[in-house]
Amino acid sequence: MLQVKSFLRKTARMAAWILAATIVALSLVPPSLRPETDVPHDLEHFAIFFATGVAFGIGYTRRPVLVSVSLVIFSGAIELAQMLVPGRHARLSDFIVDTLAVCVGLAISTFFVSRTLEQSV
Repeated sequence: MLQVKSFLRKTARMAAWILAATIVALSLVPPSLRPETDVPHDLEHFAIFFATGVAFGIGYTRRPVLVSVSLVIFSGAIELAQMLVPGRHARLSDFIVDTLAVCVGLAISTFFVSRTLEQSV
């Protein structure tokens, strides 16, 4: 059982960092290189930030408050960094959606991971 938990934690950590790198790449490319979908803009943001929060919540279970604060700072930094890319701009609404999504994902995964750990003890 310990090996499964270790594998899951390592896999979640890899997924978390891949998702974070994907967010950086998609947020900082010029608008002409950004892929477009038929999904509403806010839902796109919510989905990738939610998944990132879930992955970080599963991968880094020891300090959820520190992870949460770090991910909120990351969300803000991404929005501010967009001001440096021609054709991109920072939006307060994107920051709010991103922060909400990452915190909800982190909270849900932290809750379920802690319940799983309690049941296995």
